[in-house]
Amino acid sequence: MNVIFYGTTLCPDCRAAIELFEKNNVKPDFRSFTEDLGVLKEFLKIRDTNEKYVAVKANGGIGIPVFVFEDGTVTLDENEALAELKR
Repeated sequence: MNVIFYGTTLCPDCRAAIELFEKNNVKPDFRSFTEDLGVLKEFLKIRDTNEKYVAVKANGGIGIPVFVFEDGTVTLDENEALAELKR
């Protein structure tokens, strides 16, 4: 199972998720939007169109890390992404 992980190594929550995956010997498809504007556009499309971001945006958050499963499902929970990767 492939999981796309959008974030940046500038973010402490993203770094913690990276460490969690490394400890569990799984590798999501990490895409850093601070290194590639195309990736930033992908992330913004998710953020601007997914209902999970309503509360995040209302609270002034960015909403990373975010994980996208092969079926298009989106989660902000690294443990849910980890479980999917371990399947």
